[in-house]
Amino acid sequence: MLGSTHGTLTTDSRRARVIACGEQPGPAVHGRPAEVDDLDVSGRPLYCDVPDLDRFFRPESVAVIGASDAEGRPNTGVTRQLIAWSERVGARLHPVHPNRPSVFGIPCSPSVADLPEQVDLAVLLVADPLPVIEELAQAKVKFAVAFASGFAETGDDGAAAQDRLTAAVERSGMRLLGPNTNLNAFERFRDDLDGPAIALITQSGHQGRPVFALQELGIRLTHWAPTGNEADLETADFISYFAERPEVGAIACYVEGLKDGRSFLLAADRAARRKVPVVAVKVGRTETGARTAASHTGKLTGADTVVDAAMRQYGVIRVDGLDELQDTAALLARARPPRAEGVVVYSISGGTGAHFADLATEAGLRLPVLSQAKQAELHQWIPEYLSVANPVDNGGHPVGDWRGRKIIDAILDDPEVGVLICPVTGPFPPLSDRLVQDLVDAAERTEKLVCVVWGSPVGTEPAYREVLLGSSRVATFRTVANCITAVRAYLDHHRFVTGYRSPFDEAPRTPSPSFRKAQALMRPGQQLSEHAAKQLLRAYGIRVPREQLVTSAAAAVRAASLVGYPVVMKASGAQIAHKTELGLVKIGLTSASQVRDAYRELTDIARYEDVSLDGVLVCQMVERGVEMVVGAAHDELFGPTVTVGLGGVLVEVLGDTAVRVPPFGEEQARDMLAELRGRALLDGVRGRPPADLDALVEVVLRVQRMALELEDDLAELDINPLMVLPQGQGAVALDALAICRPTPEQPS
Repeated sequence: MLGSTHGTLTTDSRRARVIACGEQPGPAVHGRPAEVDDLDVSGRPLYCDVPDLDRFFRPESVAVIGASDAEGRPNTGVTRQLIAWSERVGARLHPVHPNRPSVFGIPCSPSVADLPEQVDLAVLLVADPLPVIEELAQAKVKFAVAFASGFAETGDDGAAAQDRLTAAVERSGMRLLGPNTNLNAFERFRDDLDGPAIALITQSGHQGRPVFALQELGIRLTHWAPTGNEADLETADFISYFAERPEVGAIACYVEGLKDGRSFLLAADRAARRKVPVVAVKVGRTETGARTAASHTGKLTGADTVVDAAMRQYGVIRVDGLDELQDTAALLARARPPRAEGVVVYSISGGTGAHFADLATEAGLRLPVLSQAKQAELHQWIPEYLSVANPVDNGGHPVGDWRGRKIIDAILDDPEVGVLICPVTGPFPPLSDRLVQDLVDAAERTEKLVCVVWGSPVGTEPAYREVLLGSSRVATFRTVANCITAVRAYLDHHRFVTGYRSPFDEAPRTPSPSFRKAQALMRPGQQLSEHAAKQLLRAYGIRVPREQLVTSAAAAVRAASLVGYPVVMKASGAQIAHKTELGLVKIGLTSASQVRDAYRELTDIARYEDVSLDGVLVCQMVERGVEMVVGAAHDELFGPTVTVGLGGVLVEVLGDTAVRVPPFGEEQARDMLAELRGRALLDGVRGRPPADLDALVEVVLRVQRMALELEDDLAELDINPLMVLPQGQGAVALDALAICRPTPEQPS
């Protein structure tokens, strides 16, 4: 089975279903009443407002609740930093403390109610922020930051305290950052750098330090949002906001857990529409990482395969290390769109070029063979015995004179070349100094991407510190792996956004005619029999074999003559999940006597195994196809998910599946097939004809519609095997398993 989550239905999910059917007004969507058109057929939002965070990052007035100037007190250092930050952003700061007339010489208000003006931002330096929230609401404060820990990250009691805090914030109408956050939003950002910037979002403040330090390499940062436990403001809010900022060239994220899957997808969709790259480290690839993240931020990390698929769907570039995060975000923020996708490796060593080319090709970069005319041009300056097909090996000496620049320009002038990468394994002055200067000069005159890998472990060489880092047009890396990761992400991102069409624009908003038929088949809290599950498929237009459900041997014989020999006979009952293992399937029956014997054997096994039957299915035998599995399940973060993969009795062993989060269209369904390791089976192997891919894609899309419309009713669906017949002949669901969700009154 594909796996499922059996949970009780919430009031909100039932209300959302009614809304999707157009029977009553909707709930709020990020503070705005939701209209019917804002919700898909599952009741999830299709649109979210962008929060106006201008007054959070650039307030005109700030209140510091619990401000202190007493030596040795933790609040004193925080207060001092906030005073300096307020001066930099031009904000008026008002300390608040019941027992101090002033703090660092600034007049102090005894309470929030006594503030001399309405403030934009309140910073809470108190152990329990909850009592202060109501005061801030009465004072009409727009934003608040809560540093205090001891909430959802500590367990059930802390989670309950955070729920109370969240509810108070929702009633107040203001927006809250935190709790369990820090001072990263109030760091000193360099204002002497220009060009597109990186905006940074981190749930763990320390994990953003490497990206923040990019400023020392001349790369501009404009914002840092340390989201903490996300009782209110979450990663998705900041992605949406940053995607609208004209100065932001890329968004870098360190994510431990997502607060709400749909909000994250809507934010990623907004960034994709605006062609703003989002690069993310997402913790939780392993069980240990997921458990640690949950204890840190108190949120679900989500099934990692689903998170990974959802990020790919919306163009979020997932990387593993913080070094990859900084290098990839820096490249994507500053590089212009590619003119071509071809990558050329240029080096002074054949060994360096060959090694880099192997790694780059393995990673999926395309290294085109340069034309004979281009190779002849390069051999004007490079000896004939050296290969210049790609990689280009110059032998070393040409980089030390006028020939070096000629070679670089000639490569960049090739219309097939969009990226030039020059790996320098170690400095060899003065030749390396001349080489990097030529690369920088060439980069200034071209729209194409020029990358250098400076492999020296020292990093103090003038060629690196002064020439390469002094250029905003050359992307410089310290490792080959990070260069390849970043360049691949750069090309993938621009390819993705060029053809991007938001799936939310085409998402179904009202149920199909199939919905009512299917709902009548649901049995809350139960598993459907194979016969009932196939009726569910029929309701959504998914083809099943000719078959009849019988309750006697004589009826089985009559059914076999109607269905047509050879036939398959299977026990059908609500509690049977793995019929083959129990011997409850008989295939290739060609005569009435075989059918009678099979009926008796199946019913005898069922009695012995104490399995309740609703009958025996006599089915058309379908052969000559590729066995696939298509299914739907429920993810705690994202809701309905759809899976496709190689099917049959070994589906769990093979584990060759791809998953998507609805809504998605035909292109994403075809992309799912491309991800399968066994994809070649669908194209025809060993003399077999190619399979009907169009029919398979159609089944995936119909299952998606079913998963969306029956989200409150269907916990899990497995079609296994789905026999995909030769091209033009369709696909047939040979077996199906469906598990219904329990009602709120039923146990999970």
